[in-house]
Amino acid sequence: MNKLILFFADASSVHTQRWVREIAGRGYDCVVATRRPAPVPGAREVIAVRPGADAAGWLLALPEVHRLTRRLAPQWVHGHYVTSYGLWAASCSPGPETPVVLTAWGSDILVTPREPGLRGGAMAALVGWSLKRARLVTADSQDVIAAIRAYGTTARCEEILWGADTERFRPAKPAPGFEIASLRAWEPNYNIATVLRAFARLRAERPQANAVLHLMGGGPDEAALKALAAELQLGDSVRFLGRVGDASMIAMLQRSRVSVSVPSSDATSVSLLESMACGLPVIASELPANRQWLDADAGLLVPPRDVDALAAALLRLHDDPALAKSQGERNRRWAEHRASRRVQMDRMAVLYDSLRLKAPAPVA
Repeated sequence: MNKLILFFADASSVHTQRWVREIAGRGYDCVVATRRPAPVPGAREVIAVRPGADAAGWLLALPEVHRLTRRLAPQWVHGHYVTSYGLWAASCSPGPETPVVLTAWGSDILVTPREPGLRGGAMAALVGWSLKRARLVTADSQDVIAAIRAYGTTARCEEILWGADTERFRPAKPAPGFEIASLRAWEPNYNIATVLRAFARLRAERPQANAVLHLMGGGPDEAALKALAAELQLGDSVRFLGRVGDASMIAMLQRSRVSVSVPSSDATSVSLLESMACGLPVIASELPANRQWLDADAGLLVPPRDVDALAAALLRLHDDPALAKSQGERNRRWAEHRASRRVQMDRMAVLYDSLRLKAPAPVA
């Protein structure tokens, strides 16, 4: 049986690359159609479709997307990110026998469709239209699943995590000082300025800690964040590392004592799971997705953009190494049992096959 999945997804995203690599390793033939072409391990082919980022391009590309789908005749079409590639997937199924799968990434459900004004209304309508044409929708947290169901979709909804590679992301002996890891992108939602201000407070109140902050992720706010670090006189105690590969990321996590992730909006983040897999305590935003993973035994939850709360959490973990150690050990256990990428992608393969074994659902 031919097992071709046509993915509509951002080929440059590490999330896309990991998903496709894992699924290809389970015997599926994978083709990726994308506006941001890049090599995707495991994909038979990456096809550029109207490269760029202009909003009109998503609609203008539809005739090409339809021709591509007819030519390839995939057994599944899978759109990653509901408000863009999800539109392509939902609009181009060659027939009712070819199931449409959509994966929400978080902000495509929790943020963009809820924006005020015409844009938010248009995005909400687009999301609802796309969801009604899907047979399976996945997301990586229960709050996103609940928001998806609120659109009235009849699709099967499943929580599937991006997961962590728990064989590679694992604990090791940390560096002698108090080093902190941040894996989030340098853009407004992730509140890296808040992290810098709280870190400056830690440095001022515990100068003997020799604290170091590793900022990974990269993004459009780089210049502003570097200017803020200079204003706060943080010098080389802040390492602006940008986007790094897995090997460098693992090395930074393993030498750190705590991981910080304080976005304003988020689903279950891979950086949270990878930090847990490395046995780190995590300071995270007080958000529903994070409450699925962190409690008093696992980390510290703080309000987004609250410098005082984040600084207090950093001080607490610095001052109580036994607490930090116990939280990190618990996080490693949870990562192994609940967040393994291998287990999650095994589940996804079963879901793909289950769609082909059932009669197609009618499209509303």
